[in-house]
Amino acid sequence: MTTATGADVRAAATAMAEVLAPLTGHDWSVPAGDLEWSCWITAAHVAHDLLAYAGQVAGQPTDGYLPYDLRVRSDAAPAEVLRVVHACAQLLAGAVDGAEPTLRAWHWGPTDPAGFAAMGVAEILLHTHDVTRGLGADWRLPADLSAKVVGRLFPDAPAGSRRRSCSG
Repeated sequence: MTTATGADVRAAATAMAEVLAPLTGHDWSVPAGDLEWSCWITAAHVAHDLLAYAGQVAGQPTDGYLPYDLRVRSDAAPAEVLRVVHACAQLLAGAVDGAEPTLRAWHWGPTDPAGFAAMGVAEILLHTHDVTRGLGADWRLPADLSAKVVGRLFPDAPAGSRRRSCSG
């Protein structure tokens, strides 16, 4: 298994931007796939989680999440929300890359920087899938990034092809 890094967080954020930027003129108030959240709220949620993970790595709390939240202004256009996601991905990537591999911070137990990177990549990829489904776009999750997430977060998952289209 290859360890997830800040470069993987950046690559996932780039993949998200590449598929969603051309769709910023669409109606992002529609549900994101099967979620109750809209596409806009789902994208803002990704930014929130990436920033929270970055804070955990940087602050190294051992007993819970740091008491802050990201609030994306409700009048932010979808393109602006994607810029916020990009910024938060950069913060997480920098925190992960700058941390000692032995560092531990709380995420329902002690988690290392590579674990936070894998969780960040998972948030980006899974919710990009949700948003593309909501906006009616065909998209495949990047196989290399998906394999890192599955290998790290679901090490007991059966081997085999996990490729599939994410068009709904």
